[in-house]
Amino acid sequence: MKQRIAIDMDDVMADTHAKFIQLYLEGETPRYTLEELKEKSFHELFDENEYKVISERVYEPGFFRDIPVMKGAKEVIAELMQKYDVFVASAAQEFPNSLREKWDWLQEHFPEITWHNYIFLGDKSVLNTDYLIDDLPRNLHTFKGEGLLFDALHNRDDKQFRRMKTWQDIATHLL
Repeated sequence: MKQRIAIDMDDVMADTHAKFIQLYLEGETPRYTLEELKEKSFHELFDENEYKVISERVYEPGFFRDIPVMKGAKEVIAELMQKYDVFVASAAQEFPNSLREKWDWLQEHFPEITWHNYIFLGDKSVLNTDYLIDDLPRNLHTFKGEGLLFDALHNRDDKQFRRMKTWQDIATHLL
């Protein structure tokens, strides 16, 4: 029997941060440049009101539908599927439109992962896989297998988990 891997979507398979940057830069009065937005997290740069305005964009219809695929994700996931049972584990009920939009996004960008391997949930501690690749340390704290922290600006200070800076790092570790 193959080992199992659960992979988070936002900021792991899908470059959600890039989507937020795009929306911010298209706004009326961006105060920061693309370079600044790639170096510091929104929490570090934005005041409370700016952060609230940009973070509420996730409630808008279509937000999750056109997020770019994270660089290297397609190729490495295809390779992982040869060796592991791969599941997509994403919190899709938190935002009203995200369940359908995430489903459609997966169908478009990762058609080789069948709907049988989609897990839309809130609490990832229930996952029974050997590995979990996630950008949020809180999800890895309750996970029973090996947690791999996918690098992001919002988690760069975390030192508790094995950090994967790119999809190539994941390939090196798991293939």
